Amino acid sequence: MARDLDRQQVEQAKYDGPCTEWRLTRCDLESWRRLLAELRDKDRIAQIREVQTFLNRVPYVIDPINWGVPDYWATPLQFFGKDGDCEDYAIAKFVSLKTLGFTDDDMRIVVLDDLNLGVAHAILVVYVDGRALVLDNQISQVIPADLIRHYRPIYSINQTAWWLHLP
Repeated sequence: MARDLDRQQVEQAKYDGPCTEWRLTRCDLESWRRLLAELRDKDRIAQIREVQTFLNRVPYVIDPINWGVPDYWATPLQFFGKDGDCEDYAIAKFVSLKTLGFTDDDMRIVVLDDLNLGVAHAILVVYVDGRALVLDNQISQVIPADLIRHYRPIYSINQTAWWLHLP
């Protein structure tokens, strides 16, 4: 995962590239850049909510269909180009908020067991004023982590560290 976030940094220069590279008639990358520019002066909660809403509109596609492999962690450019699954949403949200000034200490991508569905899942947790907020592609709103009972964390990661969650 840390390598995947590092890979995103390498392609960051392309974030300012032309929209002609994209498959859609509207440029998702341009819309993303515009959103981030508009959010720069807003408060942190507004930034988090807007990023959640914007990125949750991207279609969900599982890795075997999208990439032909069981698991692939896409960069934001790949996510905008081919859509993605849960960890791709979490990475795009992480990068969006990092661009807006959030730090590694503020955020964790959490890989967990979804106890309702019986599958592995990934979300982004952002800490604001000591409260953990969940950004999840399966839930439209940003919600406090302590309100979610059907997730059991396995590990968390950001660009500087990782944490194993023991039962």
